[in-house]
Amino acid sequence: MTASGGLSSARDEPEFADLGRLARKLVHRAVRTARAEDQPLRRVLLDHLGPDAAALPVVTDTCPLYEQVNLQIGLDAWLAEPGREHDAVGITGVAQMRFNDVTIGDFIQAAPGTMYGSAGVGAPTSVNLPCGPGGETMPCVSNGIYLVREGAERLAIMFRPSGMGLRHTEMNLQVVAGTLRRAETVLRQIRALAGERSVFRGQVISFGPEMLSPASGSTPLLFLPRAAVTRDQLVLPAELLREIELQVAGVAGHSRRLLASGQHLKRGVLLYGAPGTGKTHTVRYLIGLLPEMTVIAISGLALGRIREACSVARSLQPAVVVVEDVDLIAEERSARPGEHPLLFQLLNEMEGLNPADDVTFLLTTNRADLLEPALAARPGRIDLAAELPLPDADARRALLGLYQGSLALDAAAIDEVVERTDGVTAPFLRELLRKAALLAAEAEMAGSETGESGAPDGAIRVTGAQLTTALDQLLDKRSQLTRVLLGGQPGTASTAR
Repeated sequence: MTASGGLSSARDEPEFADLGRLARKLVHRAVRTARAEDQPLRRVLLDHLGPDAAALPVVTDTCPLYEQVNLQIGLDAWLAEPGREHDAVGITGVAQMRFNDVTIGDFIQAAPGTMYGSAGVGAPTSVNLPCGPGGETMPCVSNGIYLVREGAERLAIMFRPSGMGLRHTEMNLQVVAGTLRRAETVLRQIRALAGERSVFRGQVISFGPEMLSPASGSTPLLFLPRAAVTRDQLVLPAELLREIELQVAGVAGHSRRLLASGQHLKRGVLLYGAPGTGKTHTVRYLIGLLPEMTVIAISGLALGRIREACSVARSLQPAVVVVEDVDLIAEERSARPGEHPLLFQLLNEMEGLNPADDVTFLLTTNRADLLEPALAARPGRIDLAAELPLPDADARRALLGLYQGSLALDAAAIDEVVERTDGVTAPFLRELLRKAALLAAEAEMAGSETGESGAPDGAIRVTGAQLTTALDQLLDKRSQLTRVLLGGQPGTASTAR
C-alpha cells in the first residue's frame, strides 16, 4: 500500500507534457470570467431567476404610449402588495436597443460579445410624465427590469417603449415567471390595477397635437382644468338649454334606473350654429355639470386620434367625448390608405358602443350642412341636434349685463345698443363694451392731465356718447371684416341712430 501510495503521488505531479494542457485550461477560465464580467445583466438575471432562466415562459403585453403613466401606477401598486420585494435595474451599454423590440429572453440567452450579450446594469431610466392638471407629473421608468421576490418565487418584469425604428408608439410590459399561468396572472393583475387607478379617470384630458417630431410617435395627453361655467353665464333660450341638459346630464343622473328599465345610455348631441353663438361655452357648462365624468376632448390636429379617444372613453366610463369643429373631418381621410373619412370612423366608434356604455358624444360644428348627409345615412348616432341661435333682443341685453362687470353704463345707451345690434353674437358685444371702456378710460386720463377729472384709477364710467361712438366704429364699413370676425353678420346690424 505504501508503494502504491507512493506511485500515486508521483503520478499526480505535473509533467512537462501537462503544462500546455493546464495553460489552456487557465486561459479558458480567464476568458470565461472576463466574458461574464462583460455581460453583467445576463449574470444578474441568471442569479435571480436560476440557471434554467432561458426555459422560463415570458408573457408580453403592450398598451398605447400615452398609457405609460397608468401602467407605471399599476405596476407600482402590484409591487407594493404585502409579501413582495423587488430591485429595479436599468439596462446600459446597448445603444441599438432603442431601434429594436427586445425581450428579457434576448438578454438571458445572448452570447458574449453580441449586441445584447454586452448589456450592463445601471440605474433605471425614468421620464417625468403628466399625471394631473396644473403641471403635475410623476417619474415613470422608460427602460428597466424589476427583479421580484415573493417568498421562494422569483419573477422578472421588464418595462420599456417599443415600436419600429425611432417611432415608439407603444409601452411594452414583459413578465417572466415559473409557469405560464403565473406570468399571465401577474400581467392581468397589473393591467387591472392600471385601469382602476388611471390618472385620467374623472379628469378633463385633451389629445393635443404632436408637439414632438413626427418620428417620435408620441401622442401627448394634456390635462385641462374643468371649467366652472354657471347657468346664469349661459345666455340661451331656456327651453333649448333644458333640452340639452336633459339629454346630457339627465341621462347621467338617471343611468341606473334607465338601464333597469331596458333603456340605453350612450348618446350623441350635436351643437350647431353660427360662429360665436356659444357652442364651446355650452360644452364647458355641460362638463361642469358632470364633475365625476372623464372628459376626452379632441380638436384641430388631434382629430385624427378619434379611435384612441373613444378607446379611453370606453375604458373609463362614465365619460364624455368632445369633438369640436367636427365638420373639419367630414371629408378628411385617415392617414391609413383605403380607410373611410374620419367622420365615418367617428360614427363607427359611436355605433360600436354597447347600449349600456355610459358615454356621451358632444359634437360642435359651424357647418351642419356638411355633416347632414353622413348623419342621415347612419341614423341613431346623434340623438339631439340643437341649433344655437343668434341672440335676440332679450339675449343681447342679458349678454351686455353679463359682460358689463363693474362698468357704469348709461341705461338709455344700452337700449340703443340692443336696437342696433340685431344679428351680432356674444363676442361682438363683449368687444363693444371693452372698446367703449377704453374710450372712457382715455377720456378720463386726458381729463386728469388737464385737471378736469379726478378719478382715473377707479371703476370706469362709460357715457352714452362713448358707447355710441364705440358701436359706430364697429359698425362702420371700414370695420366690416372686424365685425364678421367678432360674429356680427354682415348687413344685419344697423348703423342708423
